[in-house]
Amino acid sequence: MNTINFTPENSVMLLIDHQVGTMGWVQSIALEEIKKNTVALARAAKETGMPLILTSSMEDQAQGPLFEELIKAVPEAYENRIVRAGIVDSMKDKIFAAAVKATGRKNIIIAGITTDVCVVYPAITAQNGDYNVQVVVDGSGSPTTLADETALRRMESHGVTLTSTNQLISELAQDWSSENGGKLMQILFEEILSKLH
Repeated sequence: MNTINFTPENSVMLLIDHQVGTMGWVQSIALEEIKKNTVALARAAKETGMPLILTSSMEDQAQGPLFEELIKAVPEAYENRIVRAGIVDSMKDKIFAAAVKATGRKNIIIAGITTDVCVVYPAITAQNGDYNVQVVVDGSGSPTTLADETALRRMESHGVTLTSTNQLISELAQDWSSENGGKLMQILFEEILSKLH
């Protein structure tokens, strides 16, 4: 069993292909839900000093650019994003894989669009390699619920841990009274809890 604690000091956050065109194809979870969770994840990494790597694929095609709220939340990570030419498994893209390796972190947190294409393959590749992987299911989504569930089952069968945004942020915090805990609680409130209907 994977009992490793993921902390801001030992983890890296990978946000894969949160592109406006591709996000329009997601039906397994509400678009606004994905957006607020992804922004919360991005801010959690940025404000605790955790490495944050954004990637996109073929931005000039139907996939389009990364969504605006994410760009505004983490402009530096956006400027440094890795634009792939079309390799589906981002961990098989030499530049992206090198950027992940360069962080020196063995714990990878992944969210992306779509779960059934852009998340499932790099998550399994990383988990089968030298990494421990958690996939944030509510920062990801697929064109159908069945496609999403099938991808999640496939990842789990390879040892990938599935989590949610709130659950992951709580794990990163460990203690709400710590410096990082205070920052993470504020992000959770601003981006998620204050927006519950």
